[in-house]
Amino acid sequence: MTLADAPTPDLIAAARAHLAAVDPALAMIEAATPTFDWRLRPGGFSGLVKMVVEQQVSVAAAAAIWARFEAGLGEVHPHTVLALDEDGLKAFGLSRPKARYAREIAQAHLSGACDFDALRHLSDEAAVAALTAIKGVGRWTAETYLMFCEGRLDVFPGGDVALQEAMRWADRAERRPTEKEAYRRAQAWAPYRGVAAHLLWRCYGGVKRGEIPAF
Repeated sequence: MTLADAPTPDLIAAARAHLAAVDPALAMIEAATPTFDWRLRPGGFSGLVKMVVEQQVSVAAAAAIWARFEAGLGEVHPHTVLALDEDGLKAFGLSRPKARYAREIAQAHLSGACDFDALRHLSDEAAVAALTAIKGVGRWTAETYLMFCEGRLDVFPGGDVALQEAMRWADRAERRPTEKEAYRRAQAWAPYRGVAAHLLWRCYGGVKRGEIPAF
């Protein structure tokens, strides 16, 4: 994945304008939120494994674990992952479940159960299904992989708590939407649900950092 695959600033701006026009609640968020770049990152086998490794730990801890993982394997490849058992992978700082999931992803890739090249040509729904068929890859991971690693514009990770909180601000609601409610609410933002997610994340981060007034 290269930066050329990321949605362009002009496309993001057009999508933001569309979202503001179709949803007055989101328009309030859009008006207060500065421009942002698409959060693109490398994909493929190593990209998905890295996303799993990074989950539920701090940014600093994730970076340290991944550095040890890369250095220890020499190359993050299905064969190098499967050359070690779970205890061998744990030695790099992975938890036992994450070590097991890394091996599951490697096996899925080598068996053809998850073909990362073919994944790009699947619909969003089919791509999510292919990824979540791998043990240890949940819906949130699959959706964020498709957004950040493939630049998909209409994927929305409704289970993300930061998104749910920003949606609560937009709708001036007393509580955050549930995951099911968030998915349903986001339907109004098609075909730019991924842009809406980036917008809400940027707003959430801006409020938490004091860059944007609280809603």
